[in-house]
Amino acid sequence: MSKKVKNLITRELGERFKGVESVAVINPRGIPATRNNQIRRKLREKGLRMTVVKNTMAKRAVGADGASKLKGFDTLLEGPSAVIYGKGVAIATIAKALLDEKKIIEDAKGKFPLELRGAFFDGEVYVGDKGIEKASKLPTREEAIAGVIAAIMGPGRKLAGALKGPGGKLGGILKAIEAKGEAAPAAEAAPAA
Repeated sequence: MSKKVKNLITRELGERFKGVESVAVINPRGIPATRNNQIRRKLREKGLRMTVVKNTMAKRAVGADGASKLKGFDTLLEGPSAVIYGKGVAIATIAKALLDEKKIIEDAKGKFPLELRGAFFDGEVYVGDKGIEKASKLPTREEAIAGVIAAIMGPGRKLAGALKGPGGKLGGILKAIEAKGEAAPAAEAAPAA
């Protein structure tokens, strides 16, 4: 392959990886073409893409722009590699999709099991099947935001409950006294028989 073609491919990979924060890498060797297409179709439905890459070009593409969020994922690139990624997609989504595919292949007793090399997110490398499982348990962006909001709102709710609690009790006592006060004149006004 000429240097000009390599540069074009590297630039194209750089464009694809721009804005991507998390990736997973699998070994595409041995996956039959029909199964490969099924995997790609299912990934695409979830907003993910799978690209078979030449390792040196992928390393250059990530290293080309110094501010890439994927710096360090090249440790997963060894042998034939396919990179699964999606813009604005959490690593948990990618990991869960890959674990689902691996399970489908294993349940079908496929001859060519899906080899999961690992995942990369936020400067951390999750290696192998265990790493992918660990990454699948990480919260998605929405879950993380909900957790932060709950942590912020929790003390406020407790404070509101603490302030409302004694006031609510006092209000209940006053209501009971008022009800007794209204019932007492009615009882006195009733003639004795």
